[in-house]
Amino acid sequence: MIHHLLRGALAGAAGTTALNAATYLDMALRARPASTSPERTVQEVERRTRPLPGADESRAGNRRSGLGALLGIGAGVGVGSVYGWVRTSAPRVPLPLLAAGAGLAANAGSTAPMVALDVTDPRQWTAESWLMDLVPHLAYGAVTAATFEAFR
Repeated sequence: MIHHLLRGALAGAAGTTALNAATYLDMALRARPASTSPERTVQEVERRTRPLPGADESRAGNRRSGLGALLGIGAGVGVGSVYGWVRTSAPRVPLPLLAAGAGLAANAGSTAPMVALDVTDPRQWTAESWLMDLVPHLAYGAVTAATFEAFR
């Protein structure tokens, strides 16, 4: 069982790379800025617990940025592990359905903490914002599923 989780984690890492590539491609094509939600999530956790160490605000801001990115990577690898377990536990579920489920789970895994901490409210998002968030997560799911299958 552990090897399915590990293969899933590796597939999730590949999926995370695809998600990041899709996001950065969108930023490059549309000249849009990066999301500040990951950093604001870290900042809200910081506010509720204790400040990050650092001599000044710019260093703490850099740490928030790095930690926000690491949270996304962790969510992608974690969802990939769950994907590995689900894929081997339910082999008859169609692969496209599992891929879409992985993408939606990755979306929920990254958005839920932000919602819980009042960093964002998806009910207030525009259709464009939903699409901008959903497309990279579906790319995540497709690449995670394809990579896991390639390991078989």
